[in-house]
Amino acid sequence: MIATPIKPTVTTRRPVFPFTAVIGQEEMKLALLLNVIDPKIGGVMVMGDRGTGKSTTVRALADLLPEIEVVADDPFSSHPTDGDLQSEEVRRRVANGETLPVTTKQVIMVDLPLGATEDRVCGTIDIEKALSEGVKAFELGLLAKANRGILYIDEVNLLDDHLVDVLLDSAASGWNTVEREGISIRHPARFVLVGSGNPEEGELRPQLLDRFGMYAEIRTVREPELRVRVVEERTNFDGNPHGFLKDYATQQEELQAKIVRAQTLLSEVDIPQDLRLNISRVCSELNVDGLRGDIVSNRAARAIAAFEGRKEVEVDDIKRVIGLCLRHRLRKDPLESIDTGYKVLKTFNQVFGIEEE
Repeated sequence: MIATPIKPTVTTRRPVFPFTAVIGQEEMKLALLLNVIDPKIGGVMVMGDRGTGKSTTVRALADLLPEIEVVADDPFSSHPTDGDLQSEEVRRRVANGETLPVTTKQVIMVDLPLGATEDRVCGTIDIEKALSEGVKAFELGLLAKANRGILYIDEVNLLDDHLVDVLLDSAASGWNTVEREGISIRHPARFVLVGSGNPEEGELRPQLLDRFGMYAEIRTVREPELRVRVVEERTNFDGNPHGFLKDYATQQEELQAKIVRAQTLLSEVDIPQDLRLNISRVCSELNVDGLRGDIVSNRAARAIAAFEGRKEVEVDDIKRVIGLCLRHRLRKDPLESIDTGYKVLKTFNQVFGIEEE
């Protein structure tokens, strides 16, 4: 989703609460930003109380991101030059030497409704049209619409496990394949997967939870002063959204530019060998199954270093992200509760030789 920042223009789009005005919830905001900088982190699962602004924050992030270049007449928002982000039809057109029409569009956020069917998510093939006219008539699903954007699933813990598996497979591979009656259609499905839920309504199975790159917890704000400030900000936005957005325009533009710089810098960021070794030691000490925890921790550390404008990862970078990357991978029994991050941080301090505060 790398793009060149643009100056905001007057549009008829509905005003969205600005990301920089979201008070608190630092864990969730950091996890979302890092996934935008490096979508290969694998998405984020956000668990917390009802009414804590989970969906508001995700929408705010999508609105914050700069517009992206797309092939104008392609339904999958294909990238004009990057073959990994192009549909098969666009690839054929490029191979034939065709000049592609290019336009820009806002990064899309797709909401996945709780009762969605697999056809609604993956898309469907019109068999009658395919047989009678000899064309692959494909009705786009939510995965196609979310390509190069954000796919948000509220109450993901109430979703059918099979459907969650399909979503996670597409998020990991970057492709969605629909097959029916011997006809197959494949299209790019690169998106930042964000799931949210309330732990009181049940957790995801450990096997599915492990597939999410990061896990953030949010809690209801308890300090009365902070609660009053949240209420005031929301009231001000609802009363005069355009004026409220104008007040935060500078902060929004600065954060947008910072994200774009981080996306550009990411490929140049390096993690010293000793730090990589210690990350794997932490995963080993915590008995984390598989290597996904190691990979995500390395990616997240590089992303946060890029966000801070540095080309080399420091110990503090790892400390800030390792809890988000590992806490949900410690649970072996579905009935166990997820670690708050204390166990991960304690092991991190021991491995890295840091005195506990």
